[in-house]
Amino acid sequence: MSDMPDSLPYWIVGAVALFWFVGAYNRIVRLRSAALQAYAALDAALVRQLDFVQARVAEAAPAPAPAVPKGATADASLQAAASQLVTLLAATRLKPLDPAGIGALATALHVMLGAWQRLHPDAVVSFEADGTLSRPAPLAAREDAAAGSAPIAWPEPSAAAEIARNQFNLAVTQYNAAIAQFPALLVAWIMQLRPAAPLR
Repeated sequence: MSDMPDSLPYWIVGAVALFWFVGAYNRIVRLRSAALQAYAALDAALVRQLDFVQARVAEAAPAPAPAVPKGATADASLQAAASQLVTLLAATRLKPLDPAGIGALATALHVMLGAWQRLHPDAVVSFEADGTLSRPAPLAAREDAAAGSAPIAWPEPSAAAEIARNQFNLAVTQYNAAIAQFPALLVAWIMQLRPAAPLR
């Protein structure tokens, strides 16, 4: 008669499965945390861009006049777009990896940047994802920027926003790839972890 109980192989398989589950969960949580940290940097860079735009709008605010000048409607459009972006940034901070929230944030960002480019066509700076300057910003790149393949033309001449956007998109891509792999897919399904969306 053997000293080894019949249930020992089941306990070994159960222990291996438990250790695998914990390891896979920790990897997913680590990648999710990296995406959240990348969003925090992106949020700070977008707030800095907003501050720049709002300061320029406040500087250019004309004294009230009886007739509305043509540039006043463009200023109002830019100010409204900036206000909408502020609102969506605040909402996105609650759930930074929610695809619907990031999609709305991307739309508001492109509306504000479009209003800025209409008002100040020569005052936009485009950077590559690694921070290298590519100026002047190509106007035809708007369609590519919406698809995520081209850099965005930013109002403030700083590469921080484009670098932060690229780091966030990279972190989201790594997180999405991790929860889409077969064994980790089960862990993500059990823990109700959903895919995130990059900022295009």
